[in-house]
Amino acid sequence: MSGSYREEEREGHGPRPLAALTASLVRPVLRRLAPGSAQLLAEWEALVGPELAARTTPRRLERGTLTIACSGPTALELTMLGPALIERINAGLGRPAVKRLRFVQAVVHPPHPASPARPTPPERLPEAVARRLAAIPAGPLRDALENLARGVYRESGGQG
Repeated sequence: MSGSYREEEREGHGPRPLAALTASLVRPVLRRLAPGSAQLLAEWEALVGPELAARTTPRRLERGTLTIACSGPTALELTMLGPALIERINAGLGRPAVKRLRFVQAVVHPPHPASPARPTPPERLPEAVARRLAAIPAGPLRDALENLARGVYRESGGQG
């Protein structure tokens, strides 16, 4: 078989990378082993925006260093955006998980078709939770705890 046949096959309905097929199986395990990394992987597009998410893939978050796979020109762009990108990712995660960015050169495949929309967060948290949150001084801690609570109630369908 020629190399061009295999390339055409991958672009269509042919073989896909194994990682593309196993992502849904691996995510629950990653959440148990490294919940911060799993959240980062699951919410990458929301954290960096669709345009950057289409050109990058987070590989791992280890000891404050986020490794991102991307092309050379994209790595240069991200180097310039570094501090703002780190701040945006940490704000989205609700904690300062990322301190440094590391880039590895790789071909980034376009994102897979969108998964079903997640349920929207409840407009109001349960009264007991809202009262406890109100007792915490306004600031990053309170915002992070509120995001966490909304995530918990969103995942449980508002059942708490």
